[in-house]
Amino acid sequence: MGTVNTTTVVHVEDVAWFRDGASLASAARGAAATLARRLGLGEHRSAEVALAVTEAATNVQRHAEDGALLLRAVRSDGAAGVEFVTVDSGPGMTDVSAALSDGTSSAGTLGIGLGAVSRLADHFDLHSVPGRGTVMTAQFWPRTGDGRAAVPVPGASPVDGVTRPISGESVCGDAWAVRTLTVEGARPVVLLMLCDGLGHGPLAARASQAAVKAFHETRDLSPEGVLNAVHPSLRGTRGGAVAVARIEPDAGRVLYCGIGNVSGFLLADDGRRALLSAPGIVGSHMRRLRTFEEPLPVHGALVMHSDGLTERWDHTALPGLLHHSPLVVAGHLLREAGVRRDDAGVVVVKGAW
Repeated sequence: MGTVNTTTVVHVEDVAWFRDGASLASAARGAAATLARRLGLGEHRSAEVALAVTEAATNVQRHAEDGALLLRAVRSDGAAGVEFVTVDSGPGMTDVSAALSDGTSSAGTLGIGLGAVSRLADHFDLHSVPGRGTVMTAQFWPRTGDGRAAVPVPGASPVDGVTRPISGESVCGDAWAVRTLTVEGARPVVLLMLCDGLGHGPLAARASQAAVKAFHETRDLSPEGVLNAVHPSLRGTRGGAVAVARIEPDAGRVLYCGIGNVSGFLLADDGRRALLSAPGIVGSHMRRLRTFEEPLPVHGALVMHSDGLTERWDHTALPGLLHHSPLVVAGHLLREAGVRRDDAGVVVVKGAW
């Protein structure tokens, strides 16, 4: 086999959460148009992004309970795009296919309908459970003069997640990062880290960003090696809870090592299996590390989340969830189990292992 090369998947930058309320649609539309122009999508494509965000936000405003929209910048191979995620807690759609049909529009929207939103987007995913809620994602990249995408469209990443700051804060103390490890003749290995900086606000964010920097710089690509690199980088900060997973598809296994209150689970269609972390604070007092090995569930997923989500969620109560993108899965888990009194972060890896 050749030398291992490390690359990153699509880089995500959470820009802002917009909560349900009278100003949701107008605030999200203005922010989306500004972001799209800043990222170089051009006037026409920026207008399409603003139109799609307005339709999605108004749909949440008119029909959802406790809804919100997350606006993000996404980057891949030097190109930049815009992505949004809507999350709401009900009432859900009884017929998603009908909602995505041409000419179907929510009351009070611009009339283009969710079907047009899905066509304007370069990648679109929606999952809704009646009585529980809906998560929708849409991704937009620059276009050429003939309407084609100006760059190869990454589409749904096999690894994705969301973070949400505690109510009243604009920055989140939770952060995640991913590296893909390619070896000649083998399927890529995924190395994933989630850090929950202690407390919340800018000081917690400083700790988690220091962890992300150390994660990307370390040459030891084992879970214990990553934690040993992150530990000194968090000295002088508040410290944090950190977990690292290494997914090896060809070996059919995941290696997992965690310190503190980061929860890890392997999901299958019929249930979930918890992954173990040890007590401690990375950057302060970190006990002897131990890596656990578990078999990968076929067509399953790995979930890691901070204690800004309770563990009282059940993905089997959301039929069809594992058939959707990791971002939709993460959005549903945040909707089901996220708490407002703490920063929240959840990241999901999916694969046909």
